[in-house]
Order: sequence, then C-alpha cells, then structure tokens
Amino acid sequence: MFGNGAVLERLDKMLEDGINGTFEESDYDETKLSKLETKWLRYLAASKMSYQKTEEERQKLKELVSDISHQTRTPLANILLYTQLLQEQALPEESSLLVSEIRQQSEKLEFLIQSLVKTSRLETGTFQLFPEEQSVAPLIRAVTAQAEAAAAQKRIRITAAPADCTAKFDSKWTQEALYNILDNAVKYSPADSEIRIGTEPFELFVQISVSDSGCGIAEEELPRIFGRFYRGSNVREQSGVGIGLYLSRQIAEGQGGYITAESRQGTGSVFRLCLPR
Repeated sequence: MFGNGAVLERLDKMLEDGINGTFEESDYDETKLSKLETKWLRYLAASKMSYQKTEEERQKLKELVSDISHQTRTPLANILLYTQLLQEQALPEESSLLVSEIRQQSEKLEFLIQSLVKTSRLETGTFQLFPEEQSVAPLIRAVTAQAEAAAAQKRIRITAAPADCTAKFDSKWTQEALYNILDNAVKYSPADSEIRIGTEPFELFVQISVSDSGCGIAEEELPRIFGRFYRGSNVREQSGVGIGLYLSRQIAEGQGGYITAESRQGTGSVFRLCLPR
C-alpha cells in the first residue's frame, strides 16, 4: 500500500514520464493506482497514434498543395502569355474584351493559388517565421511602395506618420500581412480619398494602424472578416478572393502578435496590426 505522499509522488512521475514520452507501466497488481497506470498507458498510446495520424494527414495535405502549385504553374503561365500575345494584335472590339476578361480571370486564379500555397505552408510549418527585433519604419516604407501604383490609379493618397520604434517580427512575412491590409484599404476606398498609416508603441506591443474612408464593414460581419474566403456582403461585386485577411492573421499570430478591426458601414475602417516588442 502507498501513503498519500507516495501516491502523489508516483502520479507526478507518471505525468512527467507521459510528457517526456518515457512512461512505462510498472508491475501490475490489483491496486487502484496500478489500474490507473494501465489506463494512463492506454491513453498515451491512443494519443500517440492520433498525433501520428494527424502528422501523416498534414504531410499529405502539404504534398497535395505542392503538387497543385507545381502542376498549375506552367498552364497558367502559358494562358497569360497567349492572352498577352492576343492583346497585342488588332482584334475586333468584342474579341478584345473577351481576351481581357480571360486575362483578368487567369490572374485572379494565379493569385488564389499562390495565396492557398502560402496559407498551407504557414499552417503546416513548411515556412517558418523568424521574428527579430528591428525598426518598424522600413516595413511601412516597403509596404507603402508596393501599394502606391494601385493607389495612384484611384488618386488615393497614402500618408504615413513617422515610426520611430522597434518590434520583433519576421520582415518578409510581416510585409505580406501589412500589405494585405493596405491593399484592401486601397481596393475598397473611393477615389480622391486618403489612407493613413499610424504607429503607436505600447509596453508589450507596437501597433500599426491603417485607416481609410471606404465603404466600411457591417457590425455583424466584423467577427467573420478574418475567416478564410469570407467576403463582406457590400464588396462581393468587387475583385478579390477573401483570403488576404485570413493570411494576415495567421502571420500575426504566428509571431506572437494579433490584428483587430474597427469599422462602421459607410464610414470607413481601421485595422490594427500589433507586433510584440
């Protein structure tokens, strides 16, 4: 028989061995503690099998996405090339419009596949995030430069306040996350409007805000906008696939940060990307 202290010590060792993956059942007898050891061993074995099955499925998904990406790259590139060649020829107006539509849809498909590949690689751990302490200013400059061409077409002004602070983030992937937010702001803002990028350091996080005066988001839709493929009811007629904000959230959370959104329909939106310090 075991005293209370000995029972607690043995249970503690069972849990510690279970965490380390070194648990083994001791000599079996009819005591309740021995029966507990038997059940604990069965639970660990089932958990290990479940984990292995999950890893196998994750590996299969990773291989499937990789195959899809590889197999579609060449056909899509050829379609885009042929449509470009057709656009350079003198075509009837109706044919020219059809070729232009084919090109737009092909570019949309290419963007969707690339986004799915990025998301899958983040979720399966193929792409690792490597956050390091660095200045926020170059991040904002790089993202603003990416969005300037699309903003210029709509005569939208992008203004960024000075960002004299540092945070801990992966430069490449965080550019992707912030660009997706800024790109949405440009896409859904009216012509001749302004988008403001602000930076505010706090004790634990640095907050980068993107404010626009676009169509806004209905209050009941705000909790769903970071879902994969979700698109607001008032923007479904515009181009987009609804994966950018989902990818941005994955990137932010993958390095210890988060994203929030504040909006009212018809009055614009404010997205805040918070990066750990």
